[in-house]
Amino acid sequence: MNDAGADTPGGRDNETTVPAETAVARRQVKLELASKEHLRHVDDPLHEDISAVAKAGNSLFLACDETATVERVVRLDDDRFGNHRSFSLGDIFDLPAGPEGEMDIEGLATDSGYLWIVGSHSLKRTKPKREKKDASDALDRMTEIEREPNRYFLGRVPLLEESPGLYAPVREAGGRRAASLKLSRRKSILIEWLHDDPHLAPFFDIPSKENGFDIEGIAVKENRVWLGLRGPVFRGHGVILELELKEKSEGVLKARRIDGERRYRKHFFDTRGLGIRDLRRDGQDMLMLIGPTMALDGHCHVLRWLDATAHATSGVVHADRVEDLFELEYGLDRDHPEGIETWREGGRTMLLVVHDAPAEHRLDKGDFALWADLVDVPPRPRG
Repeated sequence: MNDAGADTPGGRDNETTVPAETAVARRQVKLELASKEHLRHVDDPLHEDISAVAKAGNSLFLACDETATVERVVRLDDDRFGNHRSFSLGDIFDLPAGPEGEMDIEGLATDSGYLWIVGSHSLKRTKPKREKKDASDALDRMTEIEREPNRYFLGRVPLLEESPGLYAPVREAGGRRAASLKLSRRKSILIEWLHDDPHLAPFFDIPSKENGFDIEGIAVKENRVWLGLRGPVFRGHGVILELELKEKSEGVLKARRIDGERRYRKHFFDTRGLGIRDLRRDGQDMLMLIGPTMALDGHCHVLRWLDATAHATSGVVHADRVEDLFELEYGLDRDHPEGIETWREGGRTMLLVVHDAPAEHRLDKGDFALWADLVDVPPRPRG
């Protein structure tokens, strides 16, 4: 990323230089999941609807944006995970819309013995379903905006090591217990903290995929939590929110005041109009998957925010602190990069990439399996 100088035709302040390189998968990892007949909470085949990924030991956790569950597959050999098991978050938390209510889980992360989970916190406009409705009914449907309270979830669950490298999310383990932001059918406590924000407040009543408020990534370091926003995007700049969360009462997390009277920091990045689709902390740095904010096909890149954990003030992050590492392959109408996780092997750092609406070449419908990509992460620059 380089500065482009003044905001003039053909350039703008803090402009990103987009590299021509597209990452090529070093190899692929097979994820074997159960068929939907064995998962009554799933309307569509789970392996075609993965929205988030996180790794702990030999366990890989996945989420589908239409359920209130976390899925686990375990390493069977170097490049194959299976023995799928589904964990209902309704068994751990008293979810406001019940255990069957859609959570729209868009981010998973593991840190310090916990699995962190975040819902989109977004509104949803009803699809027109023109193939099933006449033109007038389809138009009327598009006036309907849904608010689903389970989407307003941000919390963590302890990971219990059942055997070496095999972890399960549980209510309590080793003195650690499950906790979340205060849950309510009527409101989101996170949006309450943000309600008067001069940048974000105008976007809370706009649905997701229309540049409305929409969380799609999470990264964690102990009690520090970063949330990547798919939307809104401001003058080409994507946003990461940072919180410091502590358990103030049993099972309830609350954010400290860390920016004057505010309980959050805001970090803006020149993303050339793209939203943040996932986050992953890599040591002191932050890897960011960026892609289209709207419901459309478009470029997807991975950026590296250098020394992110040392950045403790709100503001626009300077271009010299951000690298554009590579572009990821994407398809038309399908095969959109949706989740990332770091993968260490033989002294090499790679990135595991999972896709929403995966292309046919990623699927094995007979086995209800899909293939995720492993791509090399360029070395961190010295100094």
